[in-house]
Amino acid sequence: MSHSTRDRNAFWKYRLCLGISLGILVPAGYLVRFAGPGPEWLNDALGTFAYEVFWIALVALVFPRWIPRWIAVGVFVATCGIEFLQLLQSPFWQAARSTFVGRLVLGNTFTWADFPAYALGSALGWGWVCGISRLTGRSPVHIWR
Repeated sequence: MSHSTRDRNAFWKYRLCLGISLGILVPAGYLVRFAGPGPEWLNDALGTFAYEVFWIALVALVFPRWIPRWIAVGVFVATCGIEFLQLLQSPFWQAARSTFVGRLVLGNTFTWADFPAYALGSALGWGWVCGISRLTGRSPVHIWR
């Protein structure tokens, strides 16, 4: 098999594994957050980890040539920004949060305790995407740059 064919196959395996990951993360995240095994704070933290990993895997799927480390940093910054948006109580933001999707994406209550969970979730997401990259035989250049 030629080098370019091997690279192309690794590229599609990588995307397939990311897609499968998303299919697992969505129900697992909902299950843990809304019917988890522990106290509410633990379920929220575990759901936040799944939320971060989900967004990192989704961005990596849509933009597979992007460097996972920078995807994780970008998702961390974006989710921190969304957390700060929870401080805004204008009618527009209240209406957006009143929907199921709006509540899931935007949240509804600002808390400093979410930031460590975002950081750990982003680190887990970076590791997840790097692991998939290694598993599928993608070039290490795509991981570490």
